Amino acid sequence: MAAKNETGKEVTKSEAAHSKIKKEEFDPYQIITSPLATEKCIRLIEFNNTLVFRTHQRATKSDVKRAIQELFKVKVKSVNILNSVQGYKKAYVTLDSNYLASDVSADLGFI
Repeated sequence: MAAKNETGKEVTKSEAAHSKIKKEEFDPYQIITSPLATEKCIRLIEFNNTLVFRTHQRATKSDVKRAIQELFKVKVKSVNILNSVQGYKKAYVTLDSNYLASDVSADLGFI
């Protein structure tokens, strides 16, 4: 039997679980697991104004964008998500041209 939402409409199990997550308070520290500082990531910071983060498995592009904007007080231009072969999710976050990824990476202790 399918679960019912607060209006009485039947919803699937995954929709019910997703709505529970959305009702909870948004915590950017649960979305962003850790920043990545490989050679490729440093090159992206320097030349493409892009930061790379490991994220929660169920995080969406909009979740990552909101978390980065709240944590680092920057404006995000775009977010690309990659599901890694090793089993984790990476987010490539391109910042707006008014903000420098190198400044954010300096705050993180990369450069």
